[in-house]
Amino acid sequence: MKGRIYMEPIYVTKPFLPPIDEYIGYLEKIWECGILTNNGPLHNEFEQKLCSDFGWKNVSLFTNGHLALEVALRVLDLKPGSEIITTPFTFVSTAASIVNQGFIPVFCDIGENCTIDTTQIESLITEKTSAILPVHVYGFPCDVDGIANIADRYNLKVLYDAAHAIGVRVNGRDISSYGDISMFSFHSTKLFHTIEGGALVYNDDKLKTHINLCKNFGISGSETIELVGLNAKMSEFQSAMGLLSLKYLDSIIERRKSIYERYMSNLFGVKGIKIFLADSNYISHNYSYVPVLFENGRDCVYDVLTKNNIFPRKYFYPAISNIDCYKKYLGSNTLDVTASTASQVLTLPIYPTLSLDNVDKICEIVKDAIR
Repeated sequence: MKGRIYMEPIYVTKPFLPPIDEYIGYLEKIWECGILTNNGPLHNEFEQKLCSDFGWKNVSLFTNGHLALEVALRVLDLKPGSEIITTPFTFVSTAASIVNQGFIPVFCDIGENCTIDTTQIESLITEKTSAILPVHVYGFPCDVDGIANIADRYNLKVLYDAAHAIGVRVNGRDISSYGDISMFSFHSTKLFHTIEGGALVYNDDKLKTHINLCKNFGISGSETIELVGLNAKMSEFQSAMGLLSLKYLDSIIERRKSIYERYMSNLFGVKGIKIFLADSNYISHNYSYVPVLFENGRDCVYDVLTKNNIFPRKYFYPAISNIDCYKKYLGSNTLDVTASTASQVLTLPIYPTLSLDNVDKICEIVKDAIR
């Protein structure tokens, strides 16, 4: 394998694209009705299909997941300027949404599966705490029962950043059934996408009107504006891609599972490497990422792979708590596991069209590099 350079680059992900003629069929429908956005027929069909496929009670669609997260924080009736406990090991959008909405992020360390360490949450709760914003990192679910117990005892809201977790189930229940609201990202890099997009999923029917006002400038009628809102609506073109992506979702997850298992068979048990078990007796995974921790030499492995035209990602590095504009929120919290994980992690390529032969070759290069 030494010296092998791939002519075609292999990226950490590649967006799923349905057959173009099927998408053109939806474009023709858009052209026929002339509605491009503002809750068009495809948007409404997509919402209904998501609810029926996943058993969601309520869903509101957004042009991206970040704005969905900001709107969720707005509608939870949190005390202005209050503290929200979250994880520093996530995409920067999580913390940015908290700060943008006028709240204060309080960073809690993570556990061994990269999600928030439930055993440390209570020590961070103060009279200023109003909510917990955990993240199902890489699609690995948080300790949802432990978080629910803490939230109930302290009367806190729970907003899940479930950007990576579409289709994940815990104890037979959809991941969105936990907490007050869950945000899903439908960005093109995700296993399920609408080109750009996102959604809020929730059980409280009363939230629907408030959420929909917030994402459309607060407009409730042709001459009525009820609040200061955003423009965060999902278009018909995004909804069309979502409807098609749903059609192929089961086969996408099944293919990703086979790729994940191939990585496991190559790398599990290799000295100096930790690769995470995806499924268990009570968790159904979606295989959204292949995170690998390297005890030593992560950057060396990264360099060797990129020289071979293979592009993994240091995801998430740096941790948010180490980014200059967020350091002021760190306080005296110790984030030892976060620091260690951020310095060791690589996410390896995974997407439906990645061949198992190429997975084998990637693993050979990785094992060569750590030797």
